[in-house]
Amino acid sequence: MKAGNGGQQKESLLDSIESPKDLESLSSEELKRLAKQIRTRLITTVSETGGHLAPNLGVVELTIALHKVFDTPEDKLIWDVGHQCYTHKLLTGRREQFDTIRQQGGLSGFPRRCESEYDVFGVGHGSTSLSAALGFATARDLRGGDEKIIAVIGDGALTGGLALEALNQAGNQDVGMMVVLNDNEMSISRNVGALSSYLSKMRMTLQPRMHKARADVARVLERWRVGDTMLMAMDRLRDSVKHLVVPGMLFEEFGFTYLGPIDGHNIDQLLAIFSHAKRLNGPILVHVLTKKGKGYKPAEADPARFHGTNAFVMKNGEPATANDKPSYSQVFVDTLAELAGKDERICAISAAMLVGTKLAEFRERFPDRCFDVGMAEGHAVTYAAGLAAAGLRPMVAIYSTFLQRSYDQIIHDVALQKLPVVFCLDRAGLVGDDGPTHHGVFDLSYLRTVPGLVVMAPKDEKELKDMLATALAHDGPSAIRYPSDAGCGADYSGEAELISIGTAEVLTEGDDVAIFAIGRMVNNARQAVELLAAEGIKARLINARFVQPLDEECLRRAASECGKILTVEENVLSGGFGSAVGEALATNGIVASLGCVAIPDRFVEHGSVEQLWEMTGLAPQAIAGAALRLVGLEQTISLVPSSAGR
Repeated sequence: MKAGNGGQQKESLLDSIESPKDLESLSSEELKRLAKQIRTRLITTVSETGGHLAPNLGVVELTIALHKVFDTPEDKLIWDVGHQCYTHKLLTGRREQFDTIRQQGGLSGFPRRCESEYDVFGVGHGSTSLSAALGFATARDLRGGDEKIIAVIGDGALTGGLALEALNQAGNQDVGMMVVLNDNEMSISRNVGALSSYLSKMRMTLQPRMHKARADVARVLERWRVGDTMLMAMDRLRDSVKHLVVPGMLFEEFGFTYLGPIDGHNIDQLLAIFSHAKRLNGPILVHVLTKKGKGYKPAEADPARFHGTNAFVMKNGEPATANDKPSYSQVFVDTLAELAGKDERICAISAAMLVGTKLAEFRERFPDRCFDVGMAEGHAVTYAAGLAAAGLRPMVAIYSTFLQRSYDQIIHDVALQKLPVVFCLDRAGLVGDDGPTHHGVFDLSYLRTVPGLVVMAPKDEKELKDMLATALAHDGPSAIRYPSDAGCGADYSGEAELISIGTAEVLTEGDDVAIFAIGRMVNNARQAVELLAAEGIKARLINARFVQPLDEECLRRAASECGKILTVEENVLSGGFGSAVGEALATNGIVASLGCVAIPDRFVEHGSVEQLWEMTGLAPQAIAGAALRLVGLEQTISLVPSSAGR
């Protein structure tokens, strides 16, 4: 009998797990067999749905051990970032729904409080788990509870300032909580910085010594038939002598009792260390070494590519479908490299996203002008401000959703000083299957309020190239937002052309309604204009290009000649492009009827981008419908779907 789980038989161990309680009766060998079955399920499912494969393959045994030793959900298990939670979901009553992960209406790819009582804290951004866990532990102590609080954080997320701030408070407060440091030597890009070097030194020095010492004593004790009791005594001895061999004892200085490092793929070691840690008081840090992509050779060989992957062929790991158009990220790095070859002042900064932003390719050509600061977006922005103040032209490439974390630095350190820093917001707009924690739908709102910051978005690849050149030539701060997907196929092989800042582009003429669109919504609006033309409605399509400053002269002319203005943006309605147009109309006394097509002011679930456009009213047919309502013809004309498609 099949169970809809990628070919696993009903009698498999995985199919018998309805909750973590079912792990209690399993032997060590059965747990190891379960780990193999989970890996098979992960690879099978993600090959069809896409998702975060490598980080999930790396924590299979770790997750099993945590759920076996601790009494979840009474004990609170909090994940950092959350892209390593797939095994957790399989073990906590969501096995039958696992094939729906990251699909519209299905399971989220991240922990969500509304999805399960085992997801005690929703995550999606890095470095949050320790602060949240400290909050849980403090609340427990205030109400007199006794549950255990466990936070799992990767070595990449530990480089974030928020995590270090939480470590500092937890040690000072001497609160009872356990931090599991999942050390796989990389997040999306290979980790950087002094903390990463510190952990590397620990791996190279402490682990071999301790494992050899423990193995030697184990062999002696086995001959003496003393057993596990003495082995645990050896572990306690290790904890006391580690002060002599671990350089710096960073975590001990923070006030944590340090245990490890241990093999994160050895079930027996994990069970022993967690059982031991469970009995200790105060803040505990367990250092676990894992291998990202464990158990699937393509993911082990290229964990960065399989960190977050589209559907792929299981046999060889190759993409299931090929895209012959370059992504906007590729256009960005190609252009940046071209411009940097002509201007030695240009440099690039990433916050642990060299691969995702394509800056890894830039670093290959310009290793001395590319800087990965780790998972530290606020620092990245102020670092760029320092570079700019010293005469360089820094580009900060960060996903839109992550740049939110550096808002104060954008205002205080860059814009206030009018420094020529260029913010390149990758993954802007709806990103699809990663869902609400990753949609870049707030940037137009939070950026356009910053005085003096030029905010723009390209309609296609060529315009992105021109905007990058324009931003670098501008003697002040600027931001460019673009999606991660492939564009329309526009040729960007020629020389970049500078765009006059604050000028829009009229693409089609018409006087029934003026449609102002921004970014990739220009293409959707173009299709809407074709639908309207088929019904006799002449729409003027304007590629706004700039949200700040607006082309007020173009706006004034459109209001005068059309009388009706519709804005279209892939951003939330509140405070976005439509709001900017409305404010400009009111401030300048321009009379026109205004309609706004934007993402509703709510968090948008996960699904394909096309599905989410339909859901939020950004699809071409919905845009055309909004235009019809504005001209008062909604009840008399029935639109047909666009033949142009996307």
